[in-house]
Amino acid sequence: MLSAFGRAFKTPDLRKKLLFTLFIIAIYRLGAHVPTPGVSYPLVQQCIQNAPTGGGFLGLANLFSGGALLQLSIFALGIMPYITASIIVQLLTVVIPRFETLKKEGHAGQQKMTQYTRYLTIGLAILQSATLVTFAQNPSSLMQGCERVLVDDKISTILIMVLTMTAGTGMIMWLGELLTDKGVGNGMSILIFTSIVASFPGSLWLIRQQNGWGIFLAIIAMGFLIIALVVFVEQSQRRIPVQYAKRMVGRQMYGGTSTYIPIKVNMANVIPVIFAASLMALPMMIAQFNTNPTGASPGWVTWINNTLVNGDHPIYMILYTLLILFFTFFYVSITFNPEEVADNMKRYGGFIPGIRAGKPTAEYLQYVLTRITVVGAIYLALISLIPLIAIAVINANQNFPFGGTSILIMVGVGLETVKQIEAQLHQRHYEGFLR
Repeated sequence: MLSAFGRAFKTPDLRKKLLFTLFIIAIYRLGAHVPTPGVSYPLVQQCIQNAPTGGGFLGLANLFSGGALLQLSIFALGIMPYITASIIVQLLTVVIPRFETLKKEGHAGQQKMTQYTRYLTIGLAILQSATLVTFAQNPSSLMQGCERVLVDDKISTILIMVLTMTAGTGMIMWLGELLTDKGVGNGMSILIFTSIVASFPGSLWLIRQQNGWGIFLAIIAMGFLIIALVVFVEQSQRRIPVQYAKRMVGRQMYGGTSTYIPIKVNMANVIPVIFAASLMALPMMIAQFNTNPTGASPGWVTWINNTLVNGDHPIYMILYTLLILFFTFFYVSITFNPEEVADNMKRYGGFIPGIRAGKPTAEYLQYVLTRITVVGAIYLALISLIPLIAIAVINANQNFPFGGTSILIMVGVGLETVKQIEAQLHQRHYEGFLR
């Protein structure tokens, strides 16, 4: 594999793409450490060191921004507005007929959908940056023990902060598209991958400081085991054979080929985990706005703070697991339509051996999909619970690196990037990564 990387850098076109990718990554990481105008960088660093944040959606957003969120940098929002906008547009495809029509129009329709995603990303960035600045005015609600991070509270300063963070989101979106066009591809995914990898050294070193070398080495070994398991499951798929009948068009014979429908074990990827973490963070945010700093808080606020904040409580784990299971089935049901697949197969003369075309094919696909989704949902729930169990057992850092969203994205993006470089090497008659 290392020799293949060497051959990749020896290929002029591919070397240029790899160097361009590294250049964009460097710019992205630099922006994550440039403070927003109106923010005192020393005070922010002091707050982060004295009061590290917990998990939940806040920890997830901070993870996706590479730690830039809590530092209130120009890239504080990271890639989260774009991810949210993409998910919303994809879900609206099922609800809005106009979006469904654009989806079927091919490349032209996809460009229009991408344009809508960009507009929605900017709108979400304005909303999220305004919310983050509101929290920054009272940082104790965001990070316990933190009293002040802003230089002043003038309206002009707040507007500049909102405008800067929104522009930072727009620049990240532009950098991701540049990576897709001129780099190795998957621009947005590579930026997310970079953000997650950037938090690994700090999280691992904090575990070593808190628990010693023995626990540290054990976690490293467990991490390699988890990565191997995730790679195995992510590459696993059920291949349903499809046979196309021969047909005459003019004087030429078409069809008569055999292919298959690949159904991955984890068809929902990391989307259910993001949805579940977002919903689990809502009670915590509501409780923060109803907390009485001078007196006793209501009973329901105390219950939420004790059970749904840190993530190491059994009730939190049970609710989190149930939400992941629900969103896995929900997302798979809206992204894979067995009836549509069966109709397309029937239209082009395709059939599954032993299954009649039409409704029986749709029922068979639904049966297979349901069985595989059960395994995929349980797999997502188990991987997502690994950081919570680690926090409860060894009192690990809240951003436990091996498990949950981070490991799923890292493995998925890594595998896809390697495949793309592999394909470009094959085009130039070189040996690939896997021999």
